[in-house]
Amino acid sequence: MIRIATEADAAACHAIYAPVVETSAITFETELPGEEAMRGRIRARLANHPWLVWEEHGGVLAYAYAGRFRERAAYDWIAETSIYVHENARRRGIAKRLYGTLLDVMARQGINQAVGVITLPGDTSVAMHEAMGFAPAGVWPKAGYKLGRWWDVGVWSKFMSEPVVPPTPVVPFVELAAAGGLDDLLRP
Repeated sequence: MIRIATEADAAACHAIYAPVVETSAITFETELPGEEAMRGRIRARLANHPWLVWEEHGGVLAYAYAGRFRERAAYDWIAETSIYVHENARRRGIAKRLYGTLLDVMARQGINQAVGVITLPGDTSVAMHEAMGFAPAGVWPKAGYKLGRWWDVGVWSKFMSEPVVPPTPVVPFVELAAAGGLDDLLRP
């Protein structure tokens, strides 16, 4: 099932994230954050943006979240997205279903654009984003140094709704969830 993450999911999310940090350039984080830091990230993110998990048989197999793209208020209607799937649960369609739900939640909040930032070449991530309707928006050459080399980073974006003038304020995630505005999206 897809559900909202809780702080109790920190250990599972940390276990999914650890090999990505330690052995890949998928994330530019170079030090493993630890379970307590992951708990803090979940708690902080849920105030304004979604953090969702995919759970099967009592275990978390994947998580996806959104967050501020930039700090300035003019960017409120765009959010950066991330998704991580346990290495033993890949190639089962979990990523597309979980990511699709994340985008639906963001749209209900009033966020009109999602941005995925992908370490290149990142063929699997690029293919998934493009299958979800994202389009290339640019490349930052040699943007990060990890694992003994420089990596390019690509940006993919997706408009979930056409921006309007003036825009309606984005609904904080915690308010949308408390009002029951997600009950039909969070499903087994």
